[in-house]
Parts: sequence; structure tokens; C-alpha cells
Amino acid sequence: MRDDNCIFCKIANGDIPSKEIYEDEEFKVILDLGPATKGHALILPKNHYRDLYELPDEAATKVMLLAKKLASGMTQKLNCDGFNLVQNNGEAAGQTVFHFHLHLIPRYEDDGQTLGWKAMKPSGEELDEVRKIIVE
Repeated sequence: MRDDNCIFCKIANGDIPSKEIYEDEEFKVILDLGPATKGHALILPKNHYRDLYELPDEAATKVMLLAKKLASGMTQKLNCDGFNLVQNNGEAAGQTVFHFHLHLIPRYEDDGQTLGWKAMKPSGEELDEVRKIIVE
């Protein structure tokens, strides 16, 4: 299942050249052309899924196992000090290419990058309300 108008489908399936670091029957992993840090890579499924919500459970499991394997190897080979896995869903969350992908971002002391959010300060009652919405 491919989307002929999707740039990540074209990259994952070899129609557009990339700096590949891993490939199997279901995924291609490439270096990001606009990396946050040295070694920043993307896991791309060869099948087209718009986002996490469309990704089948079996593929989601395989993505996380692959991310673990690659992060471990990259940490050792790149001598990075930490690692971020980043996955955005929807424009409001920062998704810019609407083909599921997982960022593998090696982190280095003083790399100048930040990944975070401005923490809210909800009351206990507000947390109870949100919890109730989610679990009911």
C-alpha cells in the first residue's frame, strides 16, 4: 500500500535516493537531511500510513523493536550521551510529512538542542476531570 504522491513512500521504496542506514522488507531507515544532531535518522515504513492512528499494531510493535535495536547500536557507534525517539501526529503536534515516521535523535552533552514543553500547573480537580474523561 503506497501513496504515489508521498515523498516518504518514494524514499522508502527506493524511488528517491537517500542516505540509508538500515533496510528490511517493511522499513527503511535514513539519515535526516535536516538533522537536529549528528546521526539523526528516520524510520520509514514502506507502506503508507498517515500517522500513528493508521499504523497497524503489528507494524507499531516492529517499529519500536527496530528503534530499540538502532538506538542501542547508534549510541555505541556515535558515542552519544542520550537518545530521543520523537513521533508527531497531526499538524498541531508538528507533523509536516503525513507518512508515519519515527525520529531517532542521538543526543550529546551541550548539543544546543531542546526537546520539551512548558509545564502546566493543573489543580488536583483538573487532573481528576481529565482522568475521568480518559478512563470512562
